[in-house]
Amino acid sequence: MNNTEKFTFTDENLRRAQELFTKYPTENKRSSILALLDLAQRQNGGWISRGAVEYVGELLDLPYIRVYEVASFYSMFNLQPVGKCLIEVCRTSSCWLCGAEDIINHLEQKLNIKVGETSSDGMFTLKAVECLGSCGTAPMMQVGADYHENLSIEKVDKLVDGFKQENKQSRYC
Repeated sequence: MNNTEKFTFTDENLRRAQELFTKYPTENKRSSILALLDLAQRQNGGWISRGAVEYVGELLDLPYIRVYEVASFYSMFNLQPVGKCLIEVCRTSSCWLCGAEDIINHLEQKLNIKVGETSSDGMFTLKAVECLGSCGTAPMMQVGADYHENLSIEKVDKLVDGFKQENKQSRYC
């Protein structure tokens, strides 16, 4: 896990964290761990640093390793910096049977990166993830908060080329 810089929530995010605690009985405030990790990841530019894990642990009176176990278990959390466009290709049964492996291989070649890497320009990070819940429209990928379903190589090329064009206009995926 990278970056041990000190991390603290902004005043606004600390207020949000305090609101989260009120949704649980006092003895169960640890139940807010997923929401707090999400808040930390959003504040930290799309990834969770060691400092953020330590900070969440302090807020919840949990040891670092307990928070790290949660953050490392869920694919929605990134434990290293990611590109502006985080491309997550589903690799579970339905998607795999419908061509996810070909999509992943094509993206690796097109972006000149392997799964788990970020392009040299910082634009794209490619992940292969477990089920994204769109089995009926396989293969699919998620980019940011958006689902892209019924993928083909041509559709993937059009999407990626569109993201590259949007980036030239200072937009993010």
